[in-house]
Amino acid sequence: MPKKTRTKSARRAATAKKSAKSKRERTKAKLGSIPKRPDAERRLRQASKAARVFKVLELIQGRGRWNAEAIAEELDWDVRTIYRDLNALELAGVPWYFDRQQGCYRVRPWYHFPAINLTPDELLDQATATAVTSVPGLKVGSGTQATTAKMVVGSSDEKARLLADAQQLVTALDLKLADHSQHQDIIRTVQWALVEQKQLSGKYESPYHDKPVKLTLHPYRLCLTGQAWYLIARAADSEQPKTYRVARFASLRAIEKPATVSEDFDLKDYFGNAWSVYRGRETYDVQIEFTKEAARLVTEITWHHTQEIKKRYKDGRIVLAFRVDGLEEIVWWVLGWSGRAKVLGPEKLRQMVVEQLETALAMNER
Repeated sequence: MPKKTRTKSARRAATAKKSAKSKRERTKAKLGSIPKRPDAERRLRQASKAARVFKVLELIQGRGRWNAEAIAEELDWDVRTIYRDLNALELAGVPWYFDRQQGCYRVRPWYHFPAINLTPDELLDQATATAVTSVPGLKVGSGTQATTAKMVVGSSDEKARLLADAQQLVTALDLKLADHSQHQDIIRTVQWALVEQKQLSGKYESPYHDKPVKLTLHPYRLCLTGQAWYLIARAADSEQPKTYRVARFASLRAIEKPATVSEDFDLKDYFGNAWSVYRGRETYDVQIEFTKEAARLVTEITWHHTQEIKKRYKDGRIVLAFRVDGLEEIVWWVLGWSGRAKVLGPEKLRQMVVEQLETALAMNER
């Protein structure tokens, strides 16, 4: 009798085990049919959620009066999302509470959100970066201002005052950069396409075409050079990358196609010895003599990575030497020193300078 009972129990256990295994297999098959979200998209959503939660913390830890409805209106979200964000803050250990007298959320005054322990010098560097990236040509999105504001919220009173004072006292003015205030969305699109390794599609207003050119691009790099933002990218129908000025894109969007970028691409090798942005095919050794009055001014700045003081005269004159790929850009720089600089070589550059000066004289004759 006991033997028979054990046999029934074993059969029931085997049946239950088989049923559980079958259920797991069905669940696994069902989950396998659901397309997985790309890692880049998942990271982007997580970052967006984290930024939203930090924004709520920034508001309730500030000086204003914020209830759920006011926060939702300020950030253009629904109230239920705000409650979820408040719960996330509570789970993270942020001691917020609802002040019934004031009718708003508050954070306990003794609490500061854990932040990187920055030194005073590092805080000054952050304030300087905030000032510099506020300049029209450098500002992309909110620049570093949003980051600095979050650092103020998470810092001690002393460090917060240092950041605030430094931002008021450090300013960047008139850097002679191209104004990209109308192209911030395009710059941001390029940034995300580079990070997520996606192709770009858009219309480019080339100075060599009457109408905008439709392009599909594999983005390589985004760089600030020659006083403007440039995209280094390879057209889908080309084997070599080219330089595109960001301000000339009439439209640009990322497409769901993977970008292909050569693993051995090097930005310094790409630009070579170009004077600024566009690299010529022929290399030239350039020597320019500067007057005594211009010598100190011209040597205060490194104009090119090949720059070298070739000779110093007793009367204060100097000779600067450069090695450049192409003369089309350096000629305009030389013209800016008219009356204070003499081209010693090459002869082709000297002739280019003379031609431009003669044209300028003819245009300004009365």
